[in-house]
Amino acid sequence: MTVVVLIAAPEGLRGHLTRWMVETAPGMFVGTPGRRVRDNLWRVLANRIGDGQAIMAEPANNEQGWAVRTAGRERWKPVDFDGVMLMARSRR
Repeated sequence: MTVVVLIAAPEGLRGHLTRWMVETAPGMFVGTPGRRVRDNLWRVLANRIGDGQAIMAEPANNEQGWAVRTAGRERWKPVDFDGVMLMARSRR
């Protein structure tokens, strides 16, 4: 399963995601796209997010079973802490 969260996304980006995923709450999308579709979706999100934020949690072959990608301004960033992925917010 893949989860995408969009915050302050530009017009049309949410609509673009609904082609492959279901919007379960405003800005939150859930689905099971294949690896190729997921990578292409991420390329579009990262290129078009602008001043907003995009977060994608996806399946991964690691201890936790998932990985996170982030894009945009003021974003939380994944940080490896002794093999466990945590999220850190950059200081201003």
